[in-house]
Amino acid sequence: MGGRIMPAPGYALVAQIRFRELKTRLGLAVILTAIGWAVAPSPWPLVWFGAVVATQVIDWAAFRSIRLRPDHVVTRRHEILYCVVVALNVVVYSALAAYLWFMGGEVGRVFAMIQTAGGLLHVSLHMHHHRPLLFSAATPHAAYFIGLPVMGAIIDGRPQELVIAVGGLLYLMHLVVSVRQSARTTQAMRDANKAADEARRAAEEASAAKSDFLAVISHEIRTPMNAVISAANLLRRTRLDRDQREHVSMLMDAGDLMMSLLNDVLDFSKIEAGQMTFETAEMDVEDKLTALRRLWEPKARSQGVRLLVMMDDQGPAFIRTDPLRLQQILFNLVSNAVKFTDKGRIEVEAQWRAETSEMVFAVRDTGVGIPADRLEHVFSSFQQADAGTTRRFGGTGLGLTISRRLAEMMGGSLTVVSELGVGSIFTLTLPVEAVVDGSAAPRAQAVETLSLHGRSILAADDHEVNRRILALLLEPHGCRLTFAVNGAEAVDLAGVERFDAILMDMQMPVMDGLEATRRIRLGGPNGQTPIIALTANAMDVHKAAWDAAGVHAFLTKPIDPALLAHTLGEAAASRMEAAA
Repeated sequence: MGGRIMPAPGYALVAQIRFRELKTRLGLAVILTAIGWAVAPSPWPLVWFGAVVATQVIDWAAFRSIRLRPDHVVTRRHEILYCVVVALNVVVYSALAAYLWFMGGEVGRVFAMIQTAGGLLHVSLHMHHHRPLLFSAATPHAAYFIGLPVMGAIIDGRPQELVIAVGGLLYLMHLVVSVRQSARTTQAMRDANKAADEARRAAEEASAAKSDFLAVISHEIRTPMNAVISAANLLRRTRLDRDQREHVSMLMDAGDLMMSLLNDVLDFSKIEAGQMTFETAEMDVEDKLTALRRLWEPKARSQGVRLLVMMDDQGPAFIRTDPLRLQQILFNLVSNAVKFTDKGRIEVEAQWRAETSEMVFAVRDTGVGIPADRLEHVFSSFQQADAGTTRRFGGTGLGLTISRRLAEMMGGSLTVVSELGVGSIFTLTLPVEAVVDGSAAPRAQAVETLSLHGRSILAADDHEVNRRILALLLEPHGCRLTFAVNGAEAVDLAGVERFDAILMDMQMPVMDGLEATRRIRLGGPNGQTPIIALTANAMDVHKAAWDAAGVHAFLTKPIDPALLAHTLGEAAASRMEAAA
């Protein structure tokens, strides 16, 4: 049979093209038969049409196997067969040109040249990627194209027809150049597409690797930081002297800063990947500003800086926006102001623009200021006004970069004006919806009334330190804790005892938290018990997986003691209401 000489897909492509064009070729043959009969009436055009049909059937049968099985092995015998069949088709198909040349007068000769020129162009276009087949198809066309004028000059004694043959040669030369250029262009496009595909795959692999890396780093950092921050929280509850309390505050500040940087990196990664999501909800403007002041006023006061918060009396008390992202932006702006202001004051002002339905937040400080030529650089990753400021205050990190990107993604803007040595004004403008009747107050009251006293809580976590932290945080609330060291043990415990709420870690030996949650949800005494994910896996993909498993809430480590207690109390209360 001979060895394989060409990848089958090349022949398969030709086979598919020839099959798709079969009806076109037969239809064109009908038209050519009619033209041949009209120009030079005789039985020969009908004989020619019969021969065309026969060769088309042979062509269909010869290419059938490779058309139906593109992975078919192409051997030397197959290639010879394909080339012979293609050449036979062209010899027969262009034979009408010879008939018209000698029997059709001037009109017939012109039409014969046009037909063969068109045939040459056609095979060049759809066979240029396969030279053996192109040669087999083009050679008969070229023989008719050049040979007919030469034979006419010899047989009819009209040497001037040799000029037509010369013109045909020039046409062939141009066609060869065009085919070569087309082949090079096609190959260049294939190479470019291949390179683009490889680059896309590499980018996707790099993106996936980056996401995996961030997920691992996030988990590995959050796990020990949970112990550090939780231990500092617990230590702060004990009786400490002034120096000890200051040391604990330093420890907590450092922990909070580290977690803030980690969250900034994760948010920046989501923004770059286009995966940042926004959720619109009702927000109490005054409560948000009060919380901001309550958070940053102690830090500002310790630096001798006065923090003032002001709100437009004419503005709505409640607005609809993304409260979490707005809080994140304001947090970053005030954090930046406190960081770079060591005297004077910081003002946070909220103003309402009724004509455009926009809320404008301005954060003014009397800090170090920013040189005019460095203003836009403060919104670039880890940029600073100058090296001296960096040594004195530290860099700006990703906070301002993320804040501007978030503002723009929310349809707003974040701008800055500043004067070196005088201070800066950061202005956040966001389109929002004013809410006439707000309803945030009842929620705040509900938080205070929740209690964990007497509640039965199952907590699954494979880290002994984490279990110890949970015990120290929750036992003072009067709840009864039962611990499981892996997901399988949690499923077993949940199958024999009814709990008011379940805390579930994600990565555990034997069985992970997701699988344990799914199994508990199948039924039993805790089939409807609120399950709260408490994990160091904080990426959006992890939250989505927990949501799909059917958890009541999603909390990340390091643990926020107040948020944990409130979420557990709310979950336990909903469990009691469902049972009532």
